[in-house]
Amino acid sequence: MSIAQTDSKSLTVAFIGNPNTGKSTLFSAISGLQTRVGNFPGVTVEKKVGRASWNGWQISFVDLPGTYSLSPRTLDEMVSVDVLLGDMRNMGRPDAVVCIVDASNLERNLYLVSQVLDLGLPVVLALNMWDVAESRRLSIDVEQLQQRLGLPVVVTEAHRGRGLDDLRQAVVNAAGQAAPAAPQVFPPEFCTKRDELKTVLADWGNADTPDYLVERMILDAGGSIETRFCQRHGEQLAAKLSDARAQLQAAGCRVPVVEAKVRYAWVRNILEGVLTRPAETPHTHSDHIDRWLTHRVAGIAVFCLLMFVVFQAIYTWAGPFMDAIETAQGFVADQVAAVMPPGAFRSLLIDGVIAGVGGVVIFLPQIVLLFFFIALLEDSGYMARAAFLMDRLMSKIGLSGKSFVPLMSSFACAIPGVMATRVIENRRDRMVTILVAPLMSCSARLPVYLLLIGAFVPATSYLGGWIGLQGLVLFGMSSLGALVAIPVAWILKKTFFRGETPPFVMELPSYKWPSPRVVLHRVYDRAKAFLVRAGTLIFATSIVVWAAGYFPADHTEHDRLQAEIETLQADSETAETSERLATLEAESRLLSGELIAASFLGRLGHAIEPAVKPLGWDWKIGVGAIASFPAREVIIATLGTIYSLGGDVDEEDEGLQASLKASTWPDGTPVFNVPVALSIMVFFALCAQCAATLMIIRRETNSWRWPIFTFAYMTGLAYVAALVTYQVGMLFV
Repeated sequence: MSIAQTDSKSLTVAFIGNPNTGKSTLFSAISGLQTRVGNFPGVTVEKKVGRASWNGWQISFVDLPGTYSLSPRTLDEMVSVDVLLGDMRNMGRPDAVVCIVDASNLERNLYLVSQVLDLGLPVVLALNMWDVAESRRLSIDVEQLQQRLGLPVVVTEAHRGRGLDDLRQAVVNAAGQAAPAAPQVFPPEFCTKRDELKTVLADWGNADTPDYLVERMILDAGGSIETRFCQRHGEQLAAKLSDARAQLQAAGCRVPVVEAKVRYAWVRNILEGVLTRPAETPHTHSDHIDRWLTHRVAGIAVFCLLMFVVFQAIYTWAGPFMDAIETAQGFVADQVAAVMPPGAFRSLLIDGVIAGVGGVVIFLPQIVLLFFFIALLEDSGYMARAAFLMDRLMSKIGLSGKSFVPLMSSFACAIPGVMATRVIENRRDRMVTILVAPLMSCSARLPVYLLLIGAFVPATSYLGGWIGLQGLVLFGMSSLGALVAIPVAWILKKTFFRGETPPFVMELPSYKWPSPRVVLHRVYDRAKAFLVRAGTLIFATSIVVWAAGYFPADHTEHDRLQAEIETLQADSETAETSERLATLEAESRLLSGELIAASFLGRLGHAIEPAVKPLGWDWKIGVGAIASFPAREVIIATLGTIYSLGGDVDEEDEGLQASLKASTWPDGTPVFNVPVALSIMVFFALCAQCAATLMIIRRETNSWRWPIFTFAYMTGLAYVAALVTYQVGMLFV
């Protein structure tokens, strides 16, 4: 729809370009902070939409996934084609397209422009990163380039805000004009086959199939377009395409090589006399820096140092902020407890609502810090170098170098790690990384390790005290998930995500100072997306688990005891009140253990005892495992409640450790020993006991299938590993 066809003062504009053109920076700069991040309808590809008002026009901007071409072999590329052709559900066809290219690399970038021109939309060409082209002493005749292409060309520097008004004006003007003529790049014999196939498709009920889609069917053997149309017409269409390719091959028009040949020939013709290079290619600052940062030894050392800083920030620097959130959560809970009598509603507010909100917000400092560093590394140009350095290592398990940062981030917390997979363009790599990220041993597992190691692993030392058995066990448990992730990723790549591993091709963009506006905007987007979309699911899960642990037991006596305790705590302390208070608190803790045993959660623990007994567990451990589904560390408070010590114990509580050691089966046999402790730790090292992570996987994959799959495969893997650990361990006891 063009301006000439409507009285509406609104436009929809799509942004397209490869990831190294500064596309995201330009999009953020021109659309401002009024952006929304989500997924395109029905798929897992991220959609970013911004809106801006300019001279009475309401302009909606759609940031398409970064892509080097419109030869749709990946989901990202297919989404871009669908949007531009108007085939995306719940989205109209754009009024105009802004093609963002790197002004210092026109030959490579105009390839995508030639494909976009084939789609029959008004196009505006943005020559971004103009300052980089100038620093390399490139001369570009913008007026002549505009004439040859037949479309408006605007010079921009996104990180400096240069050219934004000119770009908006060019978009408004272009949207009211006819689409520029598509370049006729293919030889006559190819065009003939395209027209023949288009006629066949029309006879089969596919009238008015765009020329571009027919060309892609011929060029991209096994690509998304061929797959989509073959689902309708089966082997009949596949045979037609195979014959067409064979005939073109015989005519000297090799598919798909012909496309690169003719399009780059078109690019060279367009740029002849438009682009002038210096006699000698200057060595840029980026070249000098890359001598060190991409070096096989020095580059790895710098990368490891940067990753240490990033993970130290996520693990340690976020600590004070997380403590502050916990303190605020406790303060709010205390205020509610001060004005409400004990009862189901107060428990819902404190243990359900407030704890649920706290369980969401507590992750925010880690997410903000991780995406702050990722935005810095991406916008500076270093992230491409990091992926290049780690690709050799990650390719051993069928992943690319871009999977490294999300996986390493998951050692602090799988939630920001899963969210960080957005940097991975290839869908198969992205999905495998998401599915193995929860295996990394996050900080939430640490309390479980510390409790059981402190209680049951002997404090034996080796090598004169330099190496301790407890430390070795802690290191082994922390490393177990990463080791298991290697074969799991390999199996996933060979089964659910089969396909040829694409070659790792990446342009190394020039280094530049990150834009504070862009960095903060990206952090804001990610934090908002987490709170709004994943936070609601995490909160709902917390409420469900609270209800399972509270009902259907009768809490009347417990509420009476709690009310008397709070009354005594408010009175002046005397020896008599202190003694009475201690008695009541002991009775309350004992009753709390009985209530949780009588709850739906406790009944489920008793029901699963036959299943967990081969692991060496009793029903109490089973209840702890189930109750820790919202977050693994909840098992400590749950065990404290079950063993009548209260829910405010921690992993270093001597009373809790003593209670575990004293726990027995009905025949008097101790429940806990070293094999049982190892069995529990192995289970928690490999299981999917984190509802927040599963909710994030649901958000990132846009499907319940994959969080359910993750829970099933990780829980099954954890059960088998814990079973083997206990049964083998008992042979040596």
